Amino acid sequence: MADDGRLTLGSFVVFLTLSCALGQTPVVLWHGMGDSCCNPLSMGSIKGLIEKQVSKVYVKSLEIGDNIEEDTINGFFLNANTQISMVCEMLAKDSKLQNGYNAIGFSQGGQFLRAVAQRCPNPPMINLISVGGQHQGVYGFPRCPGVNETLCDEVRRLLNLGAYIDAIQDRLVQAEYWHDPMNEDEYKKKSIFLADINQENKMNATYKTNLLKVKNIALVKFLDDGMVQPRDSEWFGFYNPGQAKTVYNLTQSKLYTQDLLGLKQMNEAGRLHFLASPGDHLQFTEEWFISNIVNKFLK
Repeated sequence: MADDGRLTLGSFVVFLTLSCALGQTPVVLWHGMGDSCCNPLSMGSIKGLIEKQVSKVYVKSLEIGDNIEEDTINGFFLNANTQISMVCEMLAKDSKLQNGYNAIGFSQGGQFLRAVAQRCPNPPMINLISVGGQHQGVYGFPRCPGVNETLCDEVRRLLNLGAYIDAIQDRLVQAEYWHDPMNEDEYKKKSIFLADINQENKMNATYKTNLLKVKNIALVKFLDDGMVQPRDSEWFGFYNPGQAKTVYNLTQSKLYTQDLLGLKQMNEAGRLHFLASPGDHLQFTEEWFISNIVNKFLK
């Protein structure tokens, strides 16, 4: 600064740099099955709500494909690993995200964004919020999300045909996080996505290292969820092997006791948060979302 109080060029650059650094952390959204990036009744509404509550925040709602129709279809029929790679590239190319971002995944978008954190640590993910994500997979497809019954009927047909058939694993997103407690060995052998990110077959130390870089992980479970079976998967729980009635919780799992992803370390440090929302899958009020998500993790 000059003697007369005016900003010099150097101090002006510093001022701009500090102003940017003190700005709100950007937010990345990933929608669930049967939805799209920009549906005004879902992701569009959430994007607008966050922008209203967090002044001047940049919100990126991920579109997987060239348009909304492709985005919706890809949520069913584009290999999850391919989607993760596409998103990693999108985030790396977005100059507004290079200093870090908060991530919110809805339904399957929750486990997809966790995969992004484990595989692609740059740009850095600050907080990960999973809203109804199925982190131990699903064993059941009870009803159809969204309005496209034709797509959902095709999903049911393929799952019934055989979730672990190679061609179905490669093509059907929901098969890639299908977790059959009646046949754990086949799940571990054939699952091309969930078994990998959950360290079921081999330990990938990089996955743990990268996930531990996330400051906080918040897991939202819907207490009356009629979509996700079992709903405990939203908190990393699942059916005990050999049956589909009783469940174990995260702390009873090998993933936790052997700390394969760092979740035990995060939990003991107060960085793993278990949130419960009344109601069915992805059914929450604006007030609940603001109080539990926006105010706690986005500001």
